[in-house]
Amino acid sequence: MAYDGITVAAVTDELNKKLSGGRVYRIAQPESDAIVLTVRAQNGQYRLLLSADASLPLVYLTDENRKNPLNAPGFCMLLRKYIQNAKILSVTQPGLERVIRIEMEHMDEMGDMRKLFLITEIMGKHSNIILTDDKDEIIDSIKRISNLVSSVREVLPGRKYFIPETRGRIDPLSIKDGRYLDLPEMANMSVHRALATYIGISNTAASEFIRVAGVDGDRIVSELDVNERESVEKVFSSVIEKIRIGGFSPVVYYHDGVPAEYAAIDTGMYPEKKTGYGMSGTLELFYREKELHVRIRQRSAELRRAVQNATERVSKKLGLQEKQCRDTEKREKNRLYGELIRAYAWQIEEGADKCVLQDYNTGEDVCISLDPTLSPQDNANKYFDKYKKQKRTYEALSVYIKQSMKALEHLESIQVALDMAQNEDDLKEIRQELYDAGYISGEKGMSGKKGKGSNGKGKGKNAGTKAKGLCSAPLHYVTEDGYHIYVGKNNHQNEYITFELANGGDMWFHAKKIPGSHVIVKTDSAELPDSVYETAAAVAAYYSKAGGQGKVDVDYTVRKNLKKTPGGAPGFVIYHTNYSMTVKPSLEGVKPAED
Repeated sequence: MAYDGITVAAVTDELNKKLSGGRVYRIAQPESDAIVLTVRAQNGQYRLLLSADASLPLVYLTDENRKNPLNAPGFCMLLRKYIQNAKILSVTQPGLERVIRIEMEHMDEMGDMRKLFLITEIMGKHSNIILTDDKDEIIDSIKRISNLVSSVREVLPGRKYFIPETRGRIDPLSIKDGRYLDLPEMANMSVHRALATYIGISNTAASEFIRVAGVDGDRIVSELDVNERESVEKVFSSVIEKIRIGGFSPVVYYHDGVPAEYAAIDTGMYPEKKTGYGMSGTLELFYREKELHVRIRQRSAELRRAVQNATERVSKKLGLQEKQCRDTEKREKNRLYGELIRAYAWQIEEGADKCVLQDYNTGEDVCISLDPTLSPQDNANKYFDKYKKQKRTYEALSVYIKQSMKALEHLESIQVALDMAQNEDDLKEIRQELYDAGYISGEKGMSGKKGKGSNGKGKGKNAGTKAKGLCSAPLHYVTEDGYHIYVGKNNHQNEYITFELANGGDMWFHAKKIPGSHVIVKTDSAELPDSVYETAAAVAAYYSKAGGQGKVDVDYTVRKNLKKTPGGAPGFVIYHTNYSMTVKPSLEGVKPAED
């Protein structure tokens, strides 16, 4: 969710517990709008990032040691003067505002103890970091705001500090009876707008609370029945009560393996999630993985173009092959005409341009065109020649069409692998596969050898060879029963987990007739519980091209029933003995293994 008042409340709660009583040991300003405080507390040393970046303002504890400029900026020097070695008394949040106040105690130049406040305002382009004294007088700020910039509030040394008034918005912590939709001005608002009216509640958070309540957010508040109103207020009250008591449960949600949202309170927005990192760790994990995913998407653009171009080329060729194949559909008719002319040649007059003969298969009369300049025997031979030519063409095209369809299937599986790629090593393996198959030229794969350019047949110099080693590890999960599940992220990994990692008695799962990952469940020679079959099938469905569908058919069989496709691409198998089940794609019931 957005870095809203709820997130600020969770961060504040965490900072107050960890930093109170600690002392500011080091102050740095790695960027023009960011401060890093190193705090030594009783339970350890912490690095606190305060960022007033207009596009992404953040406050959280971090392990990252950022590079600092050679000469400290003016605001950094001022902080060193006023709060170096200051004791942190408390970290608080005014109501549910997006404001974090760090109260400190510091001995001034005269030897007197003074209280100071380092205030971080997380308000988009208006974000700021401000140092004030105990009389709320601004000492300085990382961004100075004059009346030429803002007519609402000046942020300058000597000015009085105050939080800008949020007109028409109410602090939800001030509502004691839980009747959050009873305010008169909300009667004609939509449910979504009514909840977002409260201070600290972002649009994303309001939408999520409404989803949990099971109510249409576009409904007008006055139109809700008693049960609908109670449902919304119950969900909202539960969240506010957790904020009051510090009952936060930070979580990063994932969709198709990609970080989708984070939240200070787990509402079950997505089934795939990571917890247990604390609020700061959750924020750092989310933005790190989000940035990594964006970077991987950018760096995979070249490979995606190669796959798209190859797919278009093979599809066009397949279309031509199928058209040519349709042109040979009359071959059996030509063979029949030749046989009928030869059998009934004595009935055909010389110089005739057509004849009507009885089909000995059906007993029906057939009208056959003839070349009047040729004898009946030569006309028969002419039809036989057409038949033989069309038969040869059909047989050759059947092979080519099969090759083209396999190439498209291979390319489709590579596209799925690109969608699953999580790091540079994953892309390296995919690049190797494209190189081996001849879809990219002038490149070096993992083997370090140069290969042929694309010949449109999906076969390069090293086609069909297996990589000597993997650049990255397959996905590894553990079920609630303790069974280990391995998932291949690309065709090289699929081949590895199926034919090297798995033994003959392990179970293999794959979405039925759909590109996707091989999934192996290690059985340790034991019979798997039914729940593990269902869980593994759901994982196989999740990591397939149909992962976004409601129901997916999944095949499963004992590993020993699988064989590599002769001359096929890596990771392609054949099997004749299997079972199938229909499942909902899901990662429920598994958690990442601690490798």
